[in-house]
Amino acid sequence: MEATAPPPQKLRPEILQRVEAMDDESLIVLHHLLLRIEKDRLWRELSTDVEADRASGKFDRLSEVIREVRAELRLG
Repeated sequence: MEATAPPPQKLRPEILQRVEAMDDESLIVLHHLLLRIEKDRLWRELSTDVEADRASGKFDRLSEVIREVRAELRLG
């Protein structure tokens, strides 16, 4: 059974109060968890954007463009 979270306007102050009361070790763990959550959110957002770009054909010539740039770089 899953508990229902309180609305954000009530949850935010409660979370901030708990963070203020945390010991250093718990705060470090929380920091790592927040970084993981943010990374996962950004990855989902990026994946959605990339899929939309792929569907619109923006990557159709990608291999060709990479070959051209590498050839130009070799010529110096």
